[in-house]
Amino acid sequence: MTPNPPTSTYRLQLQPEFPFAAAERAVPHLAGLGVSHLHLSPVLEAVPGSTHGYDVTDHGRVRAELGGEEGLRALAATARAHGLGLVVDLVPNHMAASPRHNQALRAVLRDGPDSPYARWFDVDWRAGDGRLLLPVLPARLPEVRDRFRVADGSLHLDGQEFPLRPGTEDLPLDELLDAQWYRLGWWRLARTELNYRRFFTVSELIGVRVEDPGVFAASHAKIVELVADGVIEGLRIDHPDGLADPQGYLEDLREATGGRCWTVVEKILTGAETLPASWPVAGTTGYDALRRLDGVFTDPLGVAELADVYREFVGKAGDRGGRWEATERRAAYEVVTHDLASETAALTRIAGRICAADPALRDHAPWALRTAVRELLVRVPVYRTYRTGGEEVLTPEAARGAKAAFAVPEEAAAVDVVRDLALGALGDGPEHRAFRARFAQTSSALRAKSVEDTAFYRYTPLLSANEVGGDAGRPAVPVEEFHAYCLRIARDWPGTGTVLSTHDTKRSADVRAAIAVLAQCPEVWAELLAEVSGVPAPDPHVAWTAWQTAFGFGAPDPDRLVPAILKSVREAGLRTSWTEPDAAYERAVAEFAAAGPGRIPLRAASAAAFALEPHIRAHALGALLAQLTMPGVPELYQNTEREYRALVDPDNRAPFAVGADDDHTALVRAALRLRRARPEAFGPGGTYVPLAAEGPAAAHCLAFARSGRVITAVTRLSLRLARAGGWQDTELVLPEGRWTDALDGVREFTGGPATEVKLAELFEERPVALLARVE
Repeated sequence: MTPNPPTSTYRLQLQPEFPFAAAERAVPHLAGLGVSHLHLSPVLEAVPGSTHGYDVTDHGRVRAELGGEEGLRALAATARAHGLGLVVDLVPNHMAASPRHNQALRAVLRDGPDSPYARWFDVDWRAGDGRLLLPVLPARLPEVRDRFRVADGSLHLDGQEFPLRPGTEDLPLDELLDAQWYRLGWWRLARTELNYRRFFTVSELIGVRVEDPGVFAASHAKIVELVADGVIEGLRIDHPDGLADPQGYLEDLREATGGRCWTVVEKILTGAETLPASWPVAGTTGYDALRRLDGVFTDPLGVAELADVYREFVGKAGDRGGRWEATERRAAYEVVTHDLASETAALTRIAGRICAADPALRDHAPWALRTAVRELLVRVPVYRTYRTGGEEVLTPEAARGAKAAFAVPEEAAAVDVVRDLALGALGDGPEHRAFRARFAQTSSALRAKSVEDTAFYRYTPLLSANEVGGDAGRPAVPVEEFHAYCLRIARDWPGTGTVLSTHDTKRSADVRAAIAVLAQCPEVWAELLAEVSGVPAPDPHVAWTAWQTAFGFGAPDPDRLVPAILKSVREAGLRTSWTEPDAAYERAVAEFAAAGPGRIPLRAASAAAFALEPHIRAHALGALLAQLTMPGVPELYQNTEREYRALVDPDNRAPFAVGADDDHTALVRAALRLRRARPEAFGPGGTYVPLAAEGPAAAHCLAFARSGRVITAVTRLSLRLARAGGWQDTELVLPEGRWTDALDGVREFTGGPATEVKLAELFEERPVALLARVE
């Protein structure tokens, strides 16, 4: 653990429009909020103009467009002068597949499998014609052939540039193309013919083999240097599930940095899944906390009612049946057979080679192995398997379900082979290890693409539930479950991250808060939809999704709403998609979104809708205060120290800007300053004690104490509370001592067994309370 672990972090999205110098100018404001560390998006060299930095091109240099290493070190010095450290987003899994900018890849394309850089990438040179497929052509090769030109020892096409194998520069074009270590192909070939590992289904990002000691050392030398020099004090590890061996990588990272970094991983935990206890990290980046925070403020009864309204409204325009589990499974089948066809083909090839070399495994048909791979992948209930515990994921029940897809029982034996290979039960040779790693890597890609990027856009009764790490089939979390989660985190992972908004959330916390309130009043939502039915939509599914998005966003803004709604229909893939667009349908969607959700102020459309504003505020402030004071290290995403309404990327990645203070800001400052003043109450060793209210409205209070020195109490489901008559005589017994209101610095309360506090009094001025024990 770093000697200076964060008490809270603040995420800044760096880009050419907001470089290190701009971040340096923001330091005084951010220090004034009370954060202890700035969290920077990736800082290493990336594709020129990149607005996110995850398309790394050179691990050995700090990105010049951001100000280079000099600018980063200057930012660190200014931050340190204000009492702040730096946490950096590290991208070990992939690089940009850009021959012009990625010199390691360029060397492989030039020199082939004998290049010293060939070990950097997962390339199956035995697939196809033995060359690396680059699916970069805008059309089939014959259609663009006349646009190629050779100059300066490279091959050029429409702004793209490719290195040439030595000695081939003077060949006729057709011979020259055939003589390269790579094959240029139409971009559509990536789906079925790709022979390198990529990031999810993004062919422009090529996977990196950091499990190789030489690759790890070369790709981490600069980051390790910056850690050793004290420039960097923490690391956020992007997408560890994409790595061959996440635990092995994290152990190598800890050794390389000398354990001087607070390190968290962007690990998505599904359901009751927990982070492997053996991983040498402080915890996750916080999506597991986000799910509990959103869920504890979501009304379970209203969710069921809203789902009924949704199914009736959408009908056949949505995914068939309108049931989450069925939608999720159908999406998985579509993605594994279509988007990830190259990945399943790679697994089939490896399994086939293993079977051919082992007399006990011969004569499994390729189609049977492919079917077994597909059927087992769709039955992995979490993102992937790890070194241990694979049997709990790839269960015998999953194997039986996979076998049911075979018409001939004898062919179903391929399932046992594939399952044993994925679990490492058939040997530990190079091919066996490759299959085991690739199966897990493909599993994580399948989960992300089928759930986050497909099913979440198809099943939309309550959009606030459709968030990274969320459970659209069970969006509500009971208070008792929230407390149990916090108790476990305080015990096992006290340094884990917690978040409400990130650069990857589909909707910011304030947008989700507004949408979640609809679960408390499904009838109001149905009435609002009826009021705007005069604006014709291409289909009921897009109407529901677009209007709910607009309700959450809160203000008409076609420039931001239309792109988000277009992205939602492309991701859903029901009528159009990124790769098979329906131009007429998309034009109709854009026209509808601009004329309706982008123009009509839905939250002011009726008295009933306007009356929801105080309850939206109660949810937003309650979730924010709970996140800032629960176990873990809270992160604020840029601009969320005030009300922040943002939609899916790129909308949520606009540059940071200082804005006007509001009630969010006051709450953030009070909570974060309290965390810095009393770190022993919140950090490792600090305790979490649930506090239970008593009285008719007890279920509407979420309260807990931290180490007997700080109390958080917030209102949940405030609309249901108001309709039931308010707090009435509901009380909360505070722990012993004198307590002052940290939000106004004036009110005081006395705690003890016989000194109950009326919640009507506690929440008289605002729907949340933060109390600090008078020392």
